[in-house]
Amino acid sequence: MATGDVDQEDRLLTFDGYNTEEEDTDDSGMTLIEHLEELRVRIFKCLIAILVTSIVAFIFRVQLMNFLTGPLPKEADVIGHGKLIVTGVAEGFTVFLLISVATGIILALPIILYQVWAFIAPGLYDKEKKYAVPFIFVGVVLFVLGIGLGYIVLRYPLEWLVSFASSNFTELVTADSYFTFVAFFILVFGLVFELPLVLTFMAKVGLITVDTLVKKRAVAHVGMWIAACFATPGADLYSPIFIGVSLSVLYELTIIFIRITNKEAAAA
Repeated sequence: MATGDVDQEDRLLTFDGYNTEEEDTDDSGMTLIEHLEELRVRIFKCLIAILVTSIVAFIFRVQLMNFLTGPLPKEADVIGHGKLIVTGVAEGFTVFLLISVATGIILALPIILYQVWAFIAPGLYDKEKKYAVPFIFVGVVLFVLGIGLGYIVLRYPLEWLVSFASSNFTELVTADSYFTFVAFFILVFGLVFELPLVLTFMAKVGLITVDTLVKKRAVAHVGMWIAACFATPGADLYSPIFIGVSLSVLYELTIIFIRITNKEAAAA
């Protein structure tokens, strides 16, 4: 039997930290209730981290708002003396809250990734646990790169949407609609850039192989480009191209990265 098959069988035997062959001697096994309790605790820690970072972001809400309104086309500022419009008594507060929470999630990402890793780590082998620090670091770097690219690309769909009917309508851009659009658009780019991390992790735990990624390469690229067309709001040409190219490049880099890590593991 191949070594990979043996490892897979061992993994099934030790699923959820429960080893049928070592039931009487293994003290590290956890019941379903204990797993759920641990999950609750780690979710609570993630929420606390998001709360703290959101409060910090709320303190700098004005600076964040000025930064995020940078890509807004001038054509949208014809009303309101250059300021976005609010249509309700509490809308100004809720908009600042939206900005703060979205920024808080980004700032809390290292803690969130650590909690995710800490939850799944007991079910992994020691050779897999050593990837904890790279997992968190690469995840944060990729996410930051994604939202950075999203911010750069943001002006293209905004210009298209604002100018599309400018000859027939006066564009009244409310703060709520604008920042909801911006938050969704930027977060989509950030999540898209997590693709290599997800695929590499799936390869490490044996859910996929590099051969599968290579065989399904054509289908994957077509699917990613189709998804890119639906993932970005607006109908501009640039946003889907940026996301499609990014996904294709990240997919190919993932294949290379998995091959490199597999060679290092084999050599060890």
